[in-house]
Amino acid sequence: MTLIASISGVRGTIGGATDDGLSPLAIVRFTSAYGIWLLEQKKGKIVVVGRDARTSGDMVNRLVTGTLMSLGIDVIDLGLSTTPTVEMMVSHLQAAGGLILTASHNPAEWNALKMLDHRGQFLSGTQGESVMKLAEQVNFQYARVGQLGQCRRYEQAIAEHIRMILELPLVDVQAIRARKFRVAVDAVNSTGGTAVPELLRALGVEHIHTVHCEPNGCFPHNPEPLPEHLGDIARFVRESAADLGIVVDPDVDRLALVSEDGSFFGEEYTLVAVADYVLMHENGHAVSNLSSTRALRDVAKRHGRAYYASAVGEVNVVEKMASVGAVIGGEGNGGVIYPRLHSGRDALLGIALFLSHLARRGGTMSELRASYPAYHMSKNKMALPVHADTSQLFDRLAEQFAHQKLNHEDGLRIDFEEEREWIHFRRSNTEPIVRIYAESPHVGRADTLALDMIKNIEKLLA
Repeated sequence: MTLIASISGVRGTIGGATDDGLSPLAIVRFTSAYGIWLLEQKKGKIVVVGRDARTSGDMVNRLVTGTLMSLGIDVIDLGLSTTPTVEMMVSHLQAAGGLILTASHNPAEWNALKMLDHRGQFLSGTQGESVMKLAEQVNFQYARVGQLGQCRRYEQAIAEHIRMILELPLVDVQAIRARKFRVAVDAVNSTGGTAVPELLRALGVEHIHTVHCEPNGCFPHNPEPLPEHLGDIARFVRESAADLGIVVDPDVDRLALVSEDGSFFGEEYTLVAVADYVLMHENGHAVSNLSSTRALRDVAKRHGRAYYASAVGEVNVVEKMASVGAVIGGEGNGGVIYPRLHSGRDALLGIALFLSHLARRGGTMSELRASYPAYHMSKNKMALPVHADTSQLFDRLAEQFAHQKLNHEDGLRIDFEEEREWIHFRRSNTEPIVRIYAESPHVGRADTLALDMIKNIEKLLA
């Protein structure tokens, strides 16, 4: 069983002994620490809570809600919701913070507490460390009976979220309706199963075909929206003559797309396409993380705009976007951030902007994909021995490749500029692994580059 605490929040597996994974005691402890930290910020005593549909969600929600109330905090419970919806509702409802109960792309046995500040943004590194220190102390003062918090349900959050998306100038409902798109949706039996079709209907899409859209939390396949997990919708798009397929993860902050021929648009290119559309109409820069495709930099350059890279993690991308005045950003895992709406990855927003782009441009999905620079990425993960020191490992790799362009901001990234290739090593914030991403303009070369580096790491460890 596993428990991982980081600035991204606390995630772990459900079930086992008292000190295993995300146990009920761990949920209460970390929720208490977050609640006490929030009260210290003096931004109010209201917290918005929402969850994805995974089967442990109701149990976790009851523990979280009760713990917050025991601290004298009032809870606005959105029930089944999406991560971007909770983020937006924190500021919309003028709350002091928010908790999202979701392990995102992790399998069904995982759950998590994702913590937001009063702006609806993930906690910064400093803020997260403060919460973790409070959790270690386990010295909590709870409210007396007359000062307990209250809980109320707020059922219209997703409808409010969709309404605000439709009010954006770049969301062209008329163009989308005129294209008469036939759209297939795979929401891995989580909250996107209701939210995405509701959005599509509001955008004027009449032909919606659903695959795995019952929000019962029984994931029919690995919930991470990667090609190897999405054979069902790829076949369905081809067989039903759909114009495209839309895939979201359990908490609806990542968006993957399937072209009309059943091929995968590429989760890396979700952000590239949306950024292309936004940069056509708005002055500003683009940001993605160090593990994202080089194609975004190329597209930004095509529009005469600057591109900046940040460390991996939504909070890091958001901070970089604010510091450079970016109008579009996100992560290559299908996460789109458009600060005109809010500063968080949002698959619902990504769908609306992407369909507007495709509708106005004309042509098919595969034709749009072919219009972008062609890069091929290899995404790998490697479990390390418990004793392994990743900082020392990355230093030794840096010594080997000192003649190349190196970036130490987040693990180690090596750029081979002459071949337009790169490889990025970093310890995961969400799993006990090291991620190894490589990219090249040549088919198969990224896999070779990554596998050679993995063998190199094995030798260094030996």
